Amino acid sequence: MLRNVAKGDKNAFAELYNFYRVPALKFCTSLLKDEEEAENVLHEVFIKIWDKRVKINPELNFNSYLFTCLRNYAFDHFKRVEKNVQLRQQYLDRMDSSIYETVDDSEEKIQFMSKVVEKLSEKRKKILLLNVYEGKSYQEIAEMMKISKNTVKNQLVKAKQILREQLTVAYT
Repeated sequence: MLRNVAKGDKNAFAELYNFYRVPALKFCTSLLKDEEEAENVLHEVFIKIWDKRVKINPELNFNSYLFTCLRNYAFDHFKRVEKNVQLRQQYLDRMDSSIYETVDDSEEKIQFMSKVVEKLSEKRKKILLLNVYEGKSYQEIAEMMKISKNTVKNQLVKAKQILREQLTVAYT
């Protein structure tokens, strides 16, 4: 089968994919703890295998090669996610500092911010309050509210963006 894949046989490649799909998906899911992302990794790796099919050596252990590729791609995924988290946190930190630079401790501005927060949707307001006032992490909020961590992050970004825009409009 590998010889045919190396020659560009699409049917042989489909056979190869179907043969390894279930165990490879289980392996990726065990690493990533996210079935959808595991499916994405699996597809990406098989796309790369197809792109590099002429370099496949049918004499070598394809099973080892595939699972090594999957593991490496999953680790690369973790690195990308961590970098995105760091970039998002830097953005949020900059946004926080710009909010606090715009607002001094005057009672009027504090009341204005409270009114803006009250106008947020219930979900967004709860996420903002849990994060800012109670110091809860994205993960803790996600677990408490039974939503994804990405939803928490997105809602916080939107809430802080609304605060910043409202403060800018009101006090510039």
